[in-house]
Amino acid sequence: MSELKRPPLPHDHLPPVPSFTVVSEDLAPGAGLGHAQAKSGGNVSPQLRWEGFPAGTKSFAVTCFDPDAPTGSGFWHWVLFDIPASVTELPAGAGSGKFEGLPDGAVHARNDYGTKDFGGAAPPRGERHRYVFTVYAVDQQKLGPDEDTSPAAVGFNLRFHSLARAQLIGEYESPAGR
Repeated sequence: MSELKRPPLPHDHLPPVPSFTVVSEDLAPGAGLGHAQAKSGGNVSPQLRWEGFPAGTKSFAVTCFDPDAPTGSGFWHWVLFDIPASVTELPAGAGSGKFEGLPDGAVHARNDYGTKDFGGAAPPRGERHRYVFTVYAVDQQKLGPDEDTSPAAVGFNLRFHSLARAQLIGEYESPAGR
């Protein structure tokens, strides 16, 4: 992908909103994703913690999107919404496996793997992809969609109900031979 112009990031064409801070013990800004966050490494969602969001926040949503996927429309790895406003951190693995640490009321929509969880990075061999983790501060307790709603429809709702957003981008390249 390095010789090709990279696709835009998912928020480049959305109306601007204020930003806030998201950090992770598993992902430093500009660093690569760990093997645990890869499809071949266990699909472990990273730990995320956020602060500085607007006072009127009623819930949060968390997504992970790969704009570099060879699909023409990117690839949704994680779509989680209706996270209560009192929750400002998700532990590693909250979006994967047994959903330990996932707050009550949070809803997983189906990702582009067809599962309702965090699906790890899996770029084609030799390609380095960006994984955009976004936390949205939402103006409603319940965003509206249900767990069977497509990621695009959840994104449509987030476009109209986001008070602010924070993002953290990690990159991942599949090891040789995979």
